[in-house]
Amino acid sequence: MDDRLSKAEIRKDTVQEIVGAGASTVGEVTSIITTAVRDVANAIGGLATDLFEIRDGARRASQHLDDQPDDR
Repeated sequence: MDDRLSKAEIRKDTVQEIVGAGASTVGEVTSIITTAVRDVANAIGGLATDLFEIRDGARRASQHLDDQPDDR
């Protein structure tokens, strides 16, 4: 029995490997992008939280100042 592969089978195997490698790469890139988008969203959310806390602190400080008698 002849165990050699035909040219058609060699081409099929080559195409199969190329498609598999391409799919793997697309999956890796998609995962990287998904993680980056999540990290950016979390960073922006953290900034927004900080801004709300700063605004509230400034509002309380201003209100505290307004409640103090004017000693000038």
